[in-house]
Formats: sequence, C-alpha cells, structure tokens
Amino acid sequence: MILRMPTHAASLSVRSSGKGTYEITCQIEKIIAESGITTGTATVFVQHTSASLVIMENADPSARTDLHAFFDHLVPEDTPYFVHTYEGPDDMPSHIRMALTRTSEVIPVVDGKMTLGTWQGLFLFEHRNQPHSRRIVVMVQGE
Repeated sequence: MILRMPTHAASLSVRSSGKGTYEITCQIEKIIAESGITTGTATVFVQHTSASLVIMENADPSARTDLHAFFDHLVPEDTPYFVHTYEGPDDMPSHIRMALTRTSEVIPVVDGKMTLGTWQGLFLFEHRNQPHSRRIVVMVQGE
C-alpha cells in the first residue's frame, strides 16, 4: 500500500528594486496556512540564476547591510578576468553570488508554521543592480 502525503504547490512573484535582501517570510507563511498542512516541510525555490534565498537575521537590518557589503567585497563587479559580462558588470558577479548561497531552502513546518528561530527570516537575495521580478515556487508537504 502506497501512502501519499498531501502536497500543496504555489508560487509568488517578488519585485526587487535592485541589489539587496527582501524579506518573504510573511508571504511563505501565508502559503503554508493556505495549504492546510500542519506538520511537514516547506521547500522554497527561486527560479533564477542571479538571485538566491537566505535565512538571515530579521530584527536588526544592519546584519543584512553587512551581508551585502561582504558579498560586494567577496565578488566585486568589474573584475577584469570575467568573460560573461553581456548584461553588464554585475552579470557574472550575480551568478557567482547565487552559486555561493542557495536557490532553495527546506524549512520544517510544525503546527502549521515554519519553525524559524526567533530572529530568523527568509529573504530573497537579489544580486543584480537593476529591478527584477523574481518567481519563487513553494511546495508544502506533510499532513
């Protein structure tokens, strides 16, 4: 006998105004609530190669400011040996920043809510300078 766990799929679009982090915790919590699943996991996936997802402190914005500064230092724009620059000086750095972070997060769901820590939030991490509309897919599975 094969038991199938209930699964709920949804997607959302997040508009960025350029490089930075954009909290999506509330939007994901809403999708989980709509799923009716109370125990399981939520998989959150961003469908782009120049943006990523991070779980980061959401209480003090200076933590994210430092994250942005660190990535600007770690993968600077206008690096002379980058070849993939067709879309501008932030093109290749955005792909490297994405590769160094994650395009998906799996978060346990208990009592119908994500089990993030007290100061944790889920963020879209936009790596491009220009505004973009980013598509995020959410799969909630459990019971």
